Amino acid sequence: MEDRIEDLRERRERAAKGGGEDRIESQHEKGKMTARERIDYFLDDGTFHEFDRFRTHRNHTFGMEEQQIPGDGVVTGYGEVNGRKTFVFAHDFTVFGGSLGEVFAEKVCKVMDKAMDVGAPVVGLNDSAGARIQEGVGALGGFAEIFRRNTEASGVIPQISAIMGPCAGGAVYSPAITDFTFMVKDTSHMFITGPDVIETVTGEEVSFEELGGAVTHTSTSGVAHFAEESEEAALDNIARLLSYLPANNVEDPPRVEPWDDPDREDDDLADIVPNAPRKPYDMHAVIEGVVDEGSFFEVQENFAKNVVVGFGRLDGHSIGVVANNPRVNAGTLDIESSQKGARFVRFCDAFNIPILTFEDVPGFMPGTDQEHGGIIRHGAKLLYAFSEATVPLLTVITRKAYGGAYCVMSSKHIGGDVNYAWPTAEIAVMGPKGAVNVLYREELAEAADPDARRQELIDEYRDEFANPYTAADRGFIDDVIEPAETRARLIDDLTMLKGKRSDKPDKKHGNIPI
Repeated sequence: MEDRIEDLRERRERAAKGGGEDRIESQHEKGKMTARERIDYFLDDGTFHEFDRFRTHRNHTFGMEEQQIPGDGVVTGYGEVNGRKTFVFAHDFTVFGGSLGEVFAEKVCKVMDKAMDVGAPVVGLNDSAGARIQEGVGALGGFAEIFRRNTEASGVIPQISAIMGPCAGGAVYSPAITDFTFMVKDTSHMFITGPDVIETVTGEEVSFEELGGAVTHTSTSGVAHFAEESEEAALDNIARLLSYLPANNVEDPPRVEPWDDPDREDDDLADIVPNAPRKPYDMHAVIEGVVDEGSFFEVQENFAKNVVVGFGRLDGHSIGVVANNPRVNAGTLDIESSQKGARFVRFCDAFNIPILTFEDVPGFMPGTDQEHGGIIRHGAKLLYAFSEATVPLLTVITRKAYGGAYCVMSSKHIGGDVNYAWPTAEIAVMGPKGAVNVLYREELAEAADPDARRQELIDEYRDEFANPYTAADRGFIDDVIEPAETRARLIDDLTMLKGKRSDKPDKKHGNIPI
């Protein structure tokens, strides 16, 4: 028995070394951790249980018969993150460049299947050269098996991807299906075809970082949600993200012990929204004044900044936040912000996370580029997402709520449960100036002083129509409230809405305007 135990220990030690000391050192020289180091950092100490430690690639693999490396380039298993069960797989770049073969894929599929079986999140730490060329179609089939499981798990368990090295070709589609993607600045890249291929085919010269770096994908393409300064920061923020999420779609999101007074009134909120209707302000200040202090965790901070999305807490309860930001493009809805908002709303709805909407929107972004780019179709995604949501929907109109955009932003008409307005709210078909120009075109053309008469009519229109009280009279707004009392009211409403049930027609699924 002692001999066998010693043999086991030697095999474990060999597996732990992956591709060998030289390749581990090379990984460190690039500023990157190894697969096992990442898992050890991410999971609570002593909780990791590994699967398939001793599996190796198929013996018939072309040109690789003599290279039998335990683990076959991926480390899989489960452990705990802040005491909560989490499944994980980490590509080992020291073994065949982290390339995916049949056994590699089978290991990943096993851990994903087990995560689905027990209803726990799965986190993928990606650092791979892509499909293993020597294994041909077997490697491609392995990728497809993973994609299918990503799709089946979508909306059932949270799926989070971290890109910690190269991720190219077919390898990018699994992260693209998952719920959230983290990247590390300077060391991680994602693209379908690399710079060399692009230059050969199109003649365009582009660097790895410009083509598929963390900054590009979090600010331009929207493919990734977070760009972190280091691998440690990425892993820390994945753990933070998980703290807002339930383990699966049949559980409620976790509640932490509250540290902020639920009855706290922030008098500064009254000073944030300017009296001038076209003057910008930062909606982040409103969000942070209402949610539990320090709890707001923004998602896709640098993409489509005219809409803000992220997670926060109200009296310790997890919530999703969607808000127009008047500081960027006046808070209008455009193609990218509509897509960003819609996907976030659908994620929250899938995982029972109530949604708080702060609305200050003058409408949809005008322009031929928006119209030709499909703003009608893309804007409808956000409308669809809010309309199909069954979680508690809380809405606060801080200022403008004009036209169709008023309807889209979680209005009472599409399912908002509790809808409030601040006294500064303007709810109308269009802004006062535009309405006056349409309604009084002939009168203004004949006026002795058109500008002065226009301003008189604008003031009259604002007093008569562009205020919250007409909507409140119709029941479209539940109450007009002071900004300082917003937090306490929302916390009470969240308690009231606990256990909300919504009967929807039986159907396989809807047909969102993709």
